[in-house]
Amino acid sequence: MKPKPSILSVCASLCAACALVALAACGGSSSSTPTTPVVTLAPTPKPTATPTPEPGVGIPPASSGCGQPYPPPLSEIRMKIHVKAPEYWTLDATPIVGPNLEYCTAIGYYDGRDRCPVRLEGDPQRIPCEAWILGNAEDTGRPGPTWSRDFNYWCTTFDASGCQHNPDNPLSLFITMGGQYQACRGEDICGNLEVDR
Repeated sequence: MKPKPSILSVCASLCAACALVALAACGGSSSSTPTTPVVTLAPTPKPTATPTPEPGVGIPPASSGCGQPYPPPLSEIRMKIHVKAPEYWTLDATPIVGPNLEYCTAIGYYDGRDRCPVRLEGDPQRIPCEAWILGNAEDTGRPGPTWSRDFNYWCTTFDASGCQHNPDNPLSLFITMGGQYQACRGEDICGNLEVDR
């Protein structure tokens, strides 16, 4: 007669059988060549470009020097002949914002106008606010409008175009000949002035 297996020996047999099943499910025994697991990595997301802010849109950066009240959007660029000297004339451009009566009154225009310069003449924030509202000129890369003559010639030098930037004021232009002059913010807003010189 055969002796009955003990509970301990039955458990040991069951554990051995489970270990063999698990080894077979994992790819075999220790005598076969190990395989390298395939790891699939998620693709690295491509960074998205940060758009260049449009000049005069939104709130000026704190570093701009243009504080509250913040100018409303640019509506036009007004131009005039400022000085008629014998050697050259000087043109002047002024960015105008509005219509916004509340803003114009808040910065000191109490005459009921709803379109106004970004600040009163002499205000220390006028130049920084004009620079922010206009952005950089296409021809110089400096703050201010892009000046041109007859819609064809950037105002670079008297010899090349008959007009050149005032090095001390980007909103001022020196001219030696007549023509149609433009002061533009990009391609969206331009002031125009016909000059007979």
